[in-house]
Amino acid sequence: MRPISKAKFNATGFTLVEMVVVITIVAILAAGAALLIRNPTQAFIDSENRANLTDRADTALRRMARDIRNALPNSVRTTTSGLNSFIEFVPVKSAGRYRAAVGIAAGDNPLDFSLSADTFDVLGPSVNIAAGDKLVIYNLGIPGSDAYEGTNSRALQTTGNLSVLSFNGGVFPQASPSSRFFVVSTPVTYACDMTNGVLLMYSGYAIQANQPASVAVLNGLATVRQLATNLTSCQINYVPGILQRSGVITIYLGFTQDVAKVTLMHQVNVVNSP
Repeated sequence: MRPISKAKFNATGFTLVEMVVVITIVAILAAGAALLIRNPTQAFIDSENRANLTDRADTALRRMARDIRNALPNSVRTTTSGLNSFIEFVPVKSAGRYRAAVGIAAGDNPLDFSLSADTFDVLGPSVNIAAGDKLVIYNLGIPGSDAYEGTNSRALQTTGNLSVLSFNGGVFPQASPSSRFFVVSTPVTYACDMTNGVLLMYSGYAIQANQPASVAVLNGLATVRQLATNLTSCQINYVPGILQRSGVITIYLGFTQDVAKVTLMHQVNVVNSP
């Protein structure tokens, strides 16, 4: 047999210095790769956050705009308290035209503005009345003709899908030039709570002569619903318009998530013809 050479059993490997050099080079390459990956990754995350914030703000603004467009004419009012902004209005549940004078039919039943309690015909489709609903005629939003004061709103006496309405509570101060009436229930308030960075919606509370102007007061009055979070700026402006026939509400909402920031502006036209 041939003798086995000892050289075949000699082990080869890395020295400690070589291992340290390799680890250092790998660390440098990994750091460089991380820098190359970090910026695109962060840009993607920021873009995703902005998209989420934009969608959140757009959804909140569309909800507000839809509700505000259904406001009782001349019922929109805004206020600020510190950094918090509030907009309140009375949504219209139903509307129609009342019979203003006797027609050709023997059973015609017009609204008599000299009576503190009366029944009258609804011209056109019947309206749905629920318990607690109120009848409003010619709301001008001024003393003597203001739904918040109750000077031109009266309690409806019957419920159901009706073509004849009945009310009591006093004589209406003014007739509507177009013989229009509105059926309303309770107000709605949208509030920017900048202390907690949330957009809130309040509903289901009784009509107040003075606008509730703080989150604490509204929390004691109404049911609250949170519409959006991460709110960092809010501004609500209302311009009634010439002769108050139409108005414009401008809403600015700003949201922040991580380093992503989004600010949206939305304008809502309000028809104030009573």
